[in-house]
Amino acid sequence: METLRLSTNGQVVIPKVIRTRHPWDVGTELVIEDLGDSVVLRSVKSFPPTEVEDGLGCTGFRGPALSIEEMDEAVSEGVRYRWQKDE
Repeated sequence: METLRLSTNGQVVIPKVIRTRHPWDVGTELVIEDLGDSVVLRSVKSFPPTEVEDGLGCTGFRGPALSIEEMDEAVSEGVRYRWQKDE
């Protein structure tokens, strides 16, 4: 177990032994989670830029590709149905 000291600016230095145990280089962004009596640091996972086409296979949709206009119309129909159903 390592001991840290909080500075007057609210900063802490993560000991080198812990930094080298994790892939935390200079500039690594961390997320801090407050668990009440403790805190957890996790690195922010960065994802490479993607295009819509990269994720299309994971939607589960089986059928011909729809145009933006067709998708907009389907959403509008769903909203109209929902409003009529709730009345």
